[in-house]
Amino acid sequence: MAELIRIYEDNPNQRELKRIADAMRAGALVIYPTDTVYGLGCDITNKTALEKIARIKGVKLEKANFSFICKDLSNLSDYVSQIDSHTFKILKRNLPGPYTFILPSNNNLPAVFKKKKTVGIRVPDNTIAIELVLLLGNPIISTSIKDEDEVIEYTTDPSLIVEKWDKLVDFVIDGGYGGNIGSTIIDLTGDEPVLVREGKGSVEL
Repeated sequence: MAELIRIYEDNPNQRELKRIADAMRAGALVIYPTDTVYGLGCDITNKTALEKIARIKGVKLEKANFSFICKDLSNLSDYVSQIDSHTFKILKRNLPGPYTFILPSNNNLPAVFKKKKTVGIRVPDNTIAIELVLLLGNPIISTSIKDEDEVIEYTTDPSLIVEKWDKLVDFVIDGGYGGNIGSTIIDLTGDEPVLVREGKGSVEL
């Protein structure tokens, strides 16, 4: 059964977040708030947890387009090839924020993602998400949780989220009502930015 834990963004409970981060290192799955919609995530270094998320999403792990939730841009060199100053300025100007930026990957990706040429980087403007990454010590692999309801694409109410995901995840962090608009996805692997999906973030970079 999933444990529902209320955490306030303006003063996150460090002890509870550390308990969740410790469990994630051991393979726990967590649903947590971001600056857009609630995300489903796990420790990027735990292959068993990664495989669980892939099964839940119905995709092959090596082909999954999961986001890397990072604490800030200092994580970039861990997984991203060298980028030019123009690209870095775009990232610096818009992160933290409601964007997923697709960037060229390097050879340091976890083994299961070795064949991927690109990586989606997120630095959400949400204290709970960032603190969780900091306590974990490395990025979170993440994907948005979607609702089958065609009107409300993303689930926003943590009390309903925990009912639906009770047998699939270990923790649901209640950070208040979430949004129902996903991040704006921008591909920065070419000469010019390419809009992949318009979401909460402005497309005017």
